[in-house]
Amino acid sequence: MAFLSHNNTNNFFIAILIFCIFRSCLSSNIKDTITSSTSIKNHETITSNNTDFKLGFITTSINSTNLYLAIWYINETNTIWIANRDQPLKDSSYGFVTIHKDGNLVIMNKQKGISVILWSTNISFSNSINSTAQLDDSGNLILRDINSGSKIWDSFSHPADAAVPMMRIASNKVTGKKIAYVSRKSASDPSSGHFTASLERLNAPEVFIWYDNSPYWRTGPWNGRVFLGSPRMLTEYLFGWRLDHDDDGTEYITYNFASKTAFGILTLTPHGTLKLVEFVNKKEILSLEVDQNECDFYGKCGPFGNCDNSTIPICSCFDGFEPKNLEEWNLRNWTNGCVRKGELKCEMLKNGSSTEFKQDGFLVYHNMKVPDFSVSNNAKVPDFSQRSDGDQDKCGSDCLTNCSCLAYAYDPYIGCMYWSRELIDLQKFPYGGVDLFIRVPSEFVVAKKEKKHKSVLIVAIAGVIGACILVICAYLLWRKCTVRHTGSQPRNLIMREQKQMKLDELPLYDFEKLETATNNFHFGTMLGKGGFGPVYKGIMEDGQEIAVKRLSKTSGQGLEEFMNEVVVISKLQHRNLVRLLGCCVERGEQMLIYEFMPNKSLDAFLFDPLQKKILDWKKRLTIIEGIARGILYLHRDSRLRIIHRDLKASNILLDGEMIPKISDFGLARIVKGGEDDEANTKRVVGTYGYMPPEYAMEGLFSEKSDVYSFGVLLLEIVSGRRNSSFYHSEDSLSLVGFAWKLWLEENIISLIDPEVWDPCYESSMLRCIHIGLLCVQELPRERPSISTVVLMLISEITHLPPPGKVAFVQKQNSRSAESSQKSQSNSNNNVTLSEVHGR
Repeated sequence: MAFLSHNNTNNFFIAILIFCIFRSCLSSNIKDTITSSTSIKNHETITSNNTDFKLGFITTSINSTNLYLAIWYINETNTIWIANRDQPLKDSSYGFVTIHKDGNLVIMNKQKGISVILWSTNISFSNSINSTAQLDDSGNLILRDINSGSKIWDSFSHPADAAVPMMRIASNKVTGKKIAYVSRKSASDPSSGHFTASLERLNAPEVFIWYDNSPYWRTGPWNGRVFLGSPRMLTEYLFGWRLDHDDDGTEYITYNFASKTAFGILTLTPHGTLKLVEFVNKKEILSLEVDQNECDFYGKCGPFGNCDNSTIPICSCFDGFEPKNLEEWNLRNWTNGCVRKGELKCEMLKNGSSTEFKQDGFLVYHNMKVPDFSVSNNAKVPDFSQRSDGDQDKCGSDCLTNCSCLAYAYDPYIGCMYWSRELIDLQKFPYGGVDLFIRVPSEFVVAKKEKKHKSVLIVAIAGVIGACILVICAYLLWRKCTVRHTGSQPRNLIMREQKQMKLDELPLYDFEKLETATNNFHFGTMLGKGGFGPVYKGIMEDGQEIAVKRLSKTSGQGLEEFMNEVVVISKLQHRNLVRLLGCCVERGEQMLIYEFMPNKSLDAFLFDPLQKKILDWKKRLTIIEGIARGILYLHRDSRLRIIHRDLKASNILLDGEMIPKISDFGLARIVKGGEDDEANTKRVVGTYGYMPPEYAMEGLFSEKSDVYSFGVLLLEIVSGRRNSSFYHSEDSLSLVGFAWKLWLEENIISLIDPEVWDPCYESSMLRCIHIGLLCVQELPRERPSISTVVLMLISEITHLPPPGKVAFVQKQNSRSAESSQKSQSNSNNNVTLSEVHGR
């Protein structure tokens, strides 16, 4: 220094000072660790190594000076944890967070010159310990022993009101210790509110939301895939959830996303609902909340009361039960619920009654939320044998032999579930849930069966009486005039074919009976003809109406598609999928027998100038939602993960109530892996106009292929126009291109079918078009998953992102149009069977 001039000396010290200030500022924002020699004050933060998370002091209201130590994702709006939610820092001038001399992480506040601990991790150490607190890349604040490196405490195990991927909601069977979440009092007040979410009933785990100490809402048991009592908590919420346990007896549920670029914040809101905000590449793409209706509130209809939100009033008693207090019940005070009209016979026998013994039975109720397993005062004590292994028949027989058993249910992933106390918190769903079997005296079972049989008989007589004469006459004429060219194959040959084709579990129909039912496959009974072959209507001897799909020997499809449809659809059951009743493989024939759909297919209504008037907007919206739920079942909720590959209006059948049912699974593929997995094929099959570009051109298909087809179908339903009606258009290649053109011109309203346009429903129609355009975007990764589509349709996702460029928007020249038409004409079902080589 002696060699430096006075000015140089000053400049040197200034440079050192600037460097130290810069380093101090830099370290206060980039470092991820708090030590005993460092502290954080107001406006200072630490940042995780990946820069996604920060920890620092925040305020939650512009009208409040209270400060809270919090962790947030990207910005303070996305707060995931608050330390001192019930002990706010009042004066920002004297508050700081540091490592205390006892090793705990603490928030200190100076009062009259004395430092006071406002909040602490509050861990008791046998010896003094040297520790640090680090904010890791998952958003977890971890307190560690420097010497051993072991974790002492972490914020994930002491949550506030929000969970992020891999955080636990947990409960220990031995100690009773829980990791629970407590709501805020309000959006601006982060202090502990009235609602708590915890994991209960560990034999069949479910999440409860409590209002103070009373049960408020519950998810129903987790079966490894879904919560049985929460069908509206669709797969978008549940995909990536996992139930697991530790060796110490702790059961816990976590959630995660398949994509590394995705992140979510699941919050228990101040009014007791669950809200999920999802991000991809740090941009918010989804915000949805599990809405609640009156039936969702715990025990709304009291013991043995059934709640159905679609009926008025919403509460009713099951067969064999009556209101406990009729006067209160009529005033819609359902708290006391229902009681039995008569004693169970098993109880009579147990009590030594001399009454003649008749075995009890069960009445089954479909799509039910299973009752709570306990109705004790604290509602947390498990009922008697909650669950056991076995099939549904064993469940019933085991329950019947135990006089304490009042009801049972069966889920293939859980097994048998039993209830021995008052059945509480029951709800009837429009879809989802399980079959609930309630024990009643045998006379109630007999009475209900007789009532059902009378109803079926009346309908059958009314529908069959006219057709019987025609069938009998046709049958006698056929017997007289027809010479049998081939005899019936021996039964052992049929059984050998059945075994060879792996049809053991599928009912086998006799060829002769199908001939009789279809009037010898008369042209007058033909319902239609597709790429597989003709479909006939048949009436069986018992009056049952069926649809017989007969493989044509000139069909472009063959045994592969036949077997594929058998294997796929025989394992599926959903109200929006057509039901396969059986098959026939006699005399060299391959036939599939389905339930009969009286309203045929969607295209018969949608594109007919007269019939389309029947489809008002409410019916069209119901059809759209039903198709989406059917696809959701195929992609996520069925035992198999299935890509249909040929979704179109002619493959959507309508039952007597216009409920849509997806049909024709001859081209479907069973696939494995995650949602974004792609498969390829050298044989591209499907229908022009419904195939996405990556499939039509490269043979690549995934779940997003069905999403594209659904988008085209959605646009057809809203517009009432076929996609193929634009082949000779001067403006667009297809309906998709036409819709995109109108969207860019901000004239999308003109796409709506004039037959259904109504100013009252205009916003719903425009929303469906918007969703349709999102589904037909050119790049598969930009299309939403079908679970997201369902949430969009039922308006749980309120904000829709703008659609990107859609596929096939360029103008088609006359030669390509002509070529396309020629390719389509090879099949009556507009199915192409072309060979391309995938990557």
